[in-house]
Amino acid sequence: MTEPPLLNVSLSERLRAHLAIARLDHSIKNLFVLPGVIVPLSVAPALLTPHLFVTLLLAFLSVTLIACSNYVINEVLDAPFDRLHPTKRNRPAARGLVNIPAAYVQWLLMMVAGIAIGLTISRMFALVALVLWIMGCLYNFPPIRTKDVPYLDVLTESINNPLRMLLGWYAVTSVLVPPVSLLIAYWMLGCYFMGLKRFSELSEIGDRALAGAYRASFKRYTPESLLVSVVFYASTAMLFLGAFIIRYRIELILGFPLVAFTMAVYLKLAFKHDSAVQNPEKLYREPLLMASFASTALVMGLLLFIRVPRLEIFFTPTLPSTTPATIEPAPVNYLRHDSERQLRTLFKI
Repeated sequence: MTEPPLLNVSLSERLRAHLAIARLDHSIKNLFVLPGVIVPLSVAPALLTPHLFVTLLLAFLSVTLIACSNYVINEVLDAPFDRLHPTKRNRPAARGLVNIPAAYVQWLLMMVAGIAIGLTISRMFALVALVLWIMGCLYNFPPIRTKDVPYLDVLTESINNPLRMLLGWYAVTSVLVPPVSLLIAYWMLGCYFMGLKRFSELSEIGDRALAGAYRASFKRYTPESLLVSVVFYASTAMLFLGAFIIRYRIELILGFPLVAFTMAVYLKLAFKHDSAVQNPEKLYREPLLMASFASTALVMGLLLFIRVPRLEIFFTPTLPSTTPATIEPAPVNYLRHDSERQLRTLFKI
């Protein structure tokens, strides 16, 4: 590994470097919390109270601190590898601008602050926040360092998606278990995006030896294997999204074409030179993707609150049921509950 040059760094430069490694510009990813907020509210609108807005502000602050803590340790531990990357070698830690002992203190303090704020919301929220932080440790710290293991790197980093959804959920309600089908769909969708990020990175570097030195998992990845895995992630995501739609909110099927179109646009972007897919915080520079994503989020969000009874009739089962006669089928009117007790019963799957 190449070592950073010895630098005479001023205090102001040092402070800016420590602020930069927290990657506050990546806070846009915390929008993945929103589905966990919107879904329970669509079921029980009574949960929307003035106090909830304060709770959500605290929740986003907590999630941001935990995520920034993970970014700090990622920058510190990845610095030797980032120096081998054509663009990441300009990161503060790779350039030697970061005081390493101070960075470890920064990492821990951000975690403690995030968990402390989470405890003011609920124990379950704080527990999920802690799990989010622990996953960052497993992803970055040797000897486990899952980011170096092919496929496991994608799976463990993308599990942050359902964890963020859970954080949104527990900021709104005390329900213990949201729909498993939705969590898995969210996880696999994250894997789809992360798999394409890996594909774009590997294609951009080109030199397999250099790519393997930069990221250990690239020693075993190939562009073909990454694309095959992306197909698996996309298929699994859509399977479980479909299960959630059919079981809970059939109206969401009307928004599926927009979901598919957004995924297609993202796939195409992965083949571009210097693609924003490699740096998701820069995706706002892609107008078609942003328009597609915004339309998808808006339509899917609205459909959670709209009823289209004719769809229930259109998708009525036509084959003989294999359900034992002693078991009553679930009522068709499956998402019209307005109490916490009914919500808890509904989502125990």
